[in-house]
Amino acid sequence: MREYILVLLLGLVTTYLLAPACRSLALRCGAVAKVRGRDVHEHAMPYFGGLAMLGGVAATFLVASRLPFLSRHSVVTRESLVILAGAAVICAVGVLDDLFELSALLKGAGQVLAAGVIVLGDVRLLWIPWSDHVIALDRTTGIVITVLAIFLITNAINFIDGLDGLAAGVLTIGSGAFFVYAYWLTVEEDLVRATTATLVTAAICGVCLGYLPHNFHPARMFMGDSGSMLLGLLIASSTISLTGQFDPTALDRPSSLLAAAMPLLMPFAVLALPLLDLGLAFIRRTRRGTWWFVPDKGHLHHRLLQRGHSHVRAVLLMYAWTALVGFSAIGLGMFPSRFTLVGVGLVLVTVVLFTLAPAKGRPTAEPDRAGSAGAELDPALTAGLGSEPAVPLDPGPDSALPSAGRVDPVGRSS
Repeated sequence: MREYILVLLLGLVTTYLLAPACRSLALRCGAVAKVRGRDVHEHAMPYFGGLAMLGGVAATFLVASRLPFLSRHSVVTRESLVILAGAAVICAVGVLDDLFELSALLKGAGQVLAAGVIVLGDVRLLWIPWSDHVIALDRTTGIVITVLAIFLITNAINFIDGLDGLAAGVLTIGSGAFFVYAYWLTVEEDLVRATTATLVTAAICGVCLGYLPHNFHPARMFMGDSGSMLLGLLIASSTISLTGQFDPTALDRPSSLLAAAMPLLMPFAVLALPLLDLGLAFIRRTRRGTWWFVPDKGHLHHRLLQRGHSHVRAVLLMYAWTALVGFSAIGLGMFPSRFTLVGVGLVLVTVVLFTLAPAKGRPTAEPDRAGSAGAELDPALTAGLGSEPAVPLDPGPDSALPSAGRVDPVGRSS
């Protein structure tokens, strides 16, 4: 456990220290989020938070490969370096999108390429755990399902990156919940406690905590696609590593039956909100007759704002729902009793009441920013850049609203 805590702290510190340099680089390169009609932010904001997080992940994985306990297990070292290679690929795709707004086809191809790096390194689903047996997958089926899972989860995380601190906070809670479950499972069943899933989730939790001070409302920078797709690939890889490579037939304790089902259920529990948002967006946009990747303002966080919740309260409510679903699943798996069920029920009622309670004042209505896509940078963001000229933001003829054939460049209010 000490080495996992060290990994988390290293990711936190590294990301926190790299973020200001990455923000300055984004300003110099002109990698900024312009204000569009569907956006919540009021000033053009620099990207490249994902670069800082990639630096934090790289530092944690490389140091972990030299730590006395984790380095003794070659599988963990090999898989973590394979995941790091895939993370570098998808972060590079995100940086290009932050700079040039890639088309949906190119962006999707980049996501599949990164997933391909993962499966070529032999991090893939080997079987699907089910009760007291496993459903074995042949190599082709395992590769296809793995690539599809990474693609879907990456886009799900991309979709919820719509408010300051939302994606990073949700992933902090989700990865923390998954770490608790993965570590508990090894302790409960007396298995090797060094696993790829625990290492990756500890790293995710650390880099997100290090990034949040720069991104929580009011944000000073955005993670951009380089960050949202990076986090999506990492959490997908950790769930694949545990769910698809853990053999439930190795369990032999009284709680084995429930614990055996948990590897299949936990990924859905910790990613419940992003996956729900992705599914609702697909249904909503399909019924409207548009492609699933065409942005709109119908996401869960938009609906909370429309109910009158403030920016911060909407984010905190999303945190609460993520924690409720993720840790309730863990609680019911670890301590299956009537008292646990009653406790989960009480927390559920409380979160529902806070969500449905009418907020004070009128519902939040986003102003029409059709003419503000070329808005100036917030002066506070350019502090420390000396006499460097301001980044020109040409609104262009179609910058106020997204093109119908282009993915939202950062997933913010996708």
